[in-house]
Amino acid sequence: MSFWNNWRQGRQHGFDSGSPASNAIELTKRRPTLSLTKQGADTGNLRVNLSWRMRTSDIGQGPPGGGGLFRNPLKAFKPEVVQAQGPAVVKIDLDLACMYELQDGSKGVVQPLGNLLGDVNEPPYMQLSGDDRFGAPSGETIYVNMDHKDDFKRLLVFVYIYDGTPAFDRTHAVVTLYPSNGPRVEISLDERAPQARSCAVVMLENVKGELTVRREVKYVYGFQAELDRLYGWGLQWGRGYKEKI
Repeated sequence: MSFWNNWRQGRQHGFDSGSPASNAIELTKRRPTLSLTKQGADTGNLRVNLSWRMRTSDIGQGPPGGGGLFRNPLKAFKPEVVQAQGPAVVKIDLDLACMYELQDGSKGVVQPLGNLLGDVNEPPYMQLSGDDRFGAPSGETIYVNMDHKDDFKRLLVFVYIYDGTPAFDRTHAVVTLYPSNGPRVEISLDERAPQARSCAVVMLENVKGELTVRREVKYVYGFQAELDRLYGWGLQWGRGYKEKI
């Protein structure tokens, strides 16, 4: 059965994690690692999704007519979504990407820049679904063929701001891992790094046949080359551009 057939038929089951709303594991500073192998979640396919939306810079500052904190105190706990017009609008284009190193020594990156979308059935055994430039609910997704987990050495999932204001602190961004079996794994990009343009989010490593996931959430002020130096990947980087839309 092909990967795509497996994906279509894939269902999350086999874990007693309470209600569907709580069927998730959040990786935090206190609990940064998880073994997919020990969870029985290292086969089939792994869906890595980036979802995000923009927000206003100041709590309680919203579109005209929206009222302030005195009229609606609950707004202090729910930042407004940025509207299409107004002084609080910030243009941000978040991209999901993954640097990979395979057991045979081959290295590379899957990313929107350069149309390096990968291949789910051939090396590097992962594929980017597309490029979301507007913070759509579906976000961006990388499909990882876990039936080839023995071919992986390490995978670094990262997010970068290709265009617009370097303002991770102005977005609600979450990277979610959906294994073929068991609860989803969530990593929130909720730390303050107002000038950062890239963030290493999560590392997947194959250590003696055990596939583990480790929260990183490390911000840098440059792009892929700076993340490469931080993790010693050793790739050669050139400047890339997207087609204008």
